[in-house]
Amino acid sequence: MSELVSRAQELDAADELAPLRSRFVLDDVVYLDGNSLGALPAHVPGRVEDVVRRQWGELRIRSWEESGWWTAPERIGDRIAPLVGAGPGRIVVGDSTSVNVFKALVAAVRMAGPDRDEVLVDATTFPTDGYIAESAARLTGRTLRPVTPAELPSALSRRTAAVLLNHVDYRTGRLHDLPALTAAVHAHGALAVWDLCHSAGALPVGLDEHGVDLAVGCTYKYLNGGPGSPAYLYVREELQERFDSPLPGWNSHAEPFGMSPSYAPAPGAPRGRVGTPDILSMLALEAALEVWDGVRVEAVRAKSLALTDFFLECVAAYTEPGRVESVTPLPHAERGSQIALRCPDAGEVMKRLIDRGVVGDFRHPDVLRFGFTPLYVGFADTERAARVLGEVLG
Repeated sequence: MSELVSRAQELDAADELAPLRSRFVLDDVVYLDGNSLGALPAHVPGRVEDVVRRQWGELRIRSWEESGWWTAPERIGDRIAPLVGAGPGRIVVGDSTSVNVFKALVAAVRMAGPDRDEVLVDATTFPTDGYIAESAARLTGRTLRPVTPAELPSALSRRTAAVLLNHVDYRTGRLHDLPALTAAVHAHGALAVWDLCHSAGALPVGLDEHGVDLAVGCTYKYLNGGPGSPAYLYVREELQERFDSPLPGWNSHAEPFGMSPSYAPAPGAPRGRVGTPDILSMLALEAALEVWDGVRVEAVRAKSLALTDFFLECVAAYTEPGRVESVTPLPHAERGSQIALRCPDAGEVMKRLIDRGVVGDFRHPDVLRFGFTPLYVGFADTERAARVLGEVLG
C-alpha cells in the first residue's frame, strides 16, 4: 500500500500537466465524473459576469457586433478544431448534441444519393443516437440497421448511405478504430458520421487526417464547458458545398438579415447553424476553452493512459480477486479515458463512494464508471479512489 502511495507522489511530481489543476475550481473530493460533467475553470464566473453585466446589461443589442456575439459559433468552433484534429472553418458550435446528430445524419443520407437505401448505426450507442438514427431513417425513407462496430466492415454494402458510430463507448470506455472504420465506410461509397462526446479533449481524434465526413460532440465533458453547454458540428471541407441541412434557419442563410422567403445556405461551416445562438452558455464555453492554451492533446492522452493503467493496478492491489471486473479494454489502442468496473451491487457501491469523497457514476445494471480528466486529475487522486473503493467493498 505504501509503495503505491509513494509511486503516486513520484508520478505527480513528474507530471507536466499537474500545474493545470490550479486552473479549476476543485475541493478535497476526488472527482472522477468529468466524463459526464467537467469541473469549472476558475476564470469562467468572472467572464460570465462580464457577459451579463456589461455586454448584455450595458451594450445590449450592440453586443451582437461589438462583443462578437454573431460570430461566436464559428470562432469557438475554431478553438475546438485543434483538439479534434480539424482545420479552421470546419466546425460550428450551437444546438445540442442530439440536434447536431440529426443534422449530420440526414445531411449525410442526402449527400449519399437516392440509390442508397440503408443507414447503419452503432448497436451499442448512447440511446439518443439510436433514437435519432431511427427517426432520420424514417424521415428519409431509409432502412435502419443496428450493427456493432466489430460487425460493421462485413455489414457495409452498396446499399449503405451513412454510418453513425461512437468513437468511445459510453459504458465500457472502449475506443473504436476511427481511421480503419472510416476507411471501410468510404470503400463502400458511404459517409461516416462520428459521435465524439467521450473522446474530444481526452485523446487525439484526427478528423481531417482520417477523412471523417461529419462529426458531432458535446462540450460539457472533457472540454469543461458547463452543464448543457452547446455542442458542435464538423463538416469535412470538401463536403461543405453539398451539406444540405434538414434544419435550415435564418442564422444559416447566406443573407440572414435579408429576410428572404426562399432559403440560400451560407458558405462553409455556418450553414450548420439554425437559429439564434445561446449566447450566455456559448461564451461561458469560450472562456472555458482557454484552459487548453498551450496544452498538447498528445500529452493529455499519455497522462490519461498512465492514470487508467495506475488505477487498474491500484484496484487489483486494494480489492479482493473477483470482486470487480474491468470491462474496459486493457490495450491502449482500445481504451478511452475512463475505466468501467462491473460489480453486482454497483449502485449501492457508488453511493458509498460518493459519501466517502470519491465521485464517479453508475450505469445500469452493474457498472461503476470512473472518468479520468488529465487536466485536473492526479495520480494521488487515482490511488485514493482505488483505496477507498477497496475499503467500501470491504
